[in-house]
Amino acid sequence: MSSRIGDSGSAARRGAAVGAAGGLAGAVVMAMYAMFVSGSVKDVGFFTPLYHIASAVIAPDAMMTSMQRAAAGDAVTFSGGPALVGLLVHMMTGAMFGALFGAAAAVARLTRGVTVVAGLLYGLVVLAFSAFVALPIVAELFGGGEAIAKMPRMAGWGTFTVEHVLYGLVVGAVVAAAATRRVATVAN
Repeated sequence: MSSRIGDSGSAARRGAAVGAAGGLAGAVVMAMYAMFVSGSVKDVGFFTPLYHIASAVIAPDAMMTSMQRAAAGDAVTFSGGPALVGLLVHMMTGAMFGALFGAAAAVARLTRGVTVVAGLLYGLVVLAFSAFVALPIVAELFGGGEAIAKMPRMAGWGTFTVEHVLYGLVVGAVVAAAATRRVATVAN
């Protein structure tokens, strides 16, 4: 019995590492989509999603400036510091949620197809957790205010949902692909 527990722990650690990589990839895809929609469809500024995320821990000045300039016709306003802060917060969050998914998928020994579908559903779980638990808490703890507490509404629920579905699909696909490679390596 103890070897089975050890096997589960080892699988969970491997799964968490792969999931973290998948979470990073998913966070990149999610950010690309958010920035595209923000800059071209919603006309609130290409880099505004990064500034919005950064406003959880720093003043929302860059976000507001980006939105104001976009309203005046300048869709690409760049401020390096706030963009980097937003990117780092977003990527770390993506890696953390990806690690949780990867560990759970490894322990559950999901098939490839189920892993991808589970990833999609997990993206929706992350959306619900973020919108109704994490973002309001972060807003309170770090003084991010309504911009953070109401992020899904500000970004638009449709956009926020698509972002998280894309995130989940990428995480699920990366974890499924890594499991496939592991099985192929063991078989040879």
